[in-house]
Amino acid sequence: MTVQELVEGRIDFKGQKTADDIVRVVLITSTFLSFVIGFTFSSLRITMGTFALCTVAMCLVVLPPWPMFNQHPVKWLSVQDHSQK
Repeated sequence: MTVQELVEGRIDFKGQKTADDIVRVVLITSTFLSFVIGFTFSSLRITMGTFALCTVAMCLVVLPPWPMFNQHPVKWLSVQDHSQK
């Protein structure tokens, strides 16, 4: 994978939905988990730290254009010449 491909970040529509589903599940789960852990230890610092770690881990999973997000590439139609007669 070249640097340009990493920066460009192409993923297909199904990959976008998969990434969106992962983000939704991880954020809801990490919010609940962070609250429970923070409440157990009576520490807002632990709550925020747990949530931050979960968010960083989630970003490492969904931000790079992994091949699993581009398994259904869009097949564009070929260009047709519409010259006026």
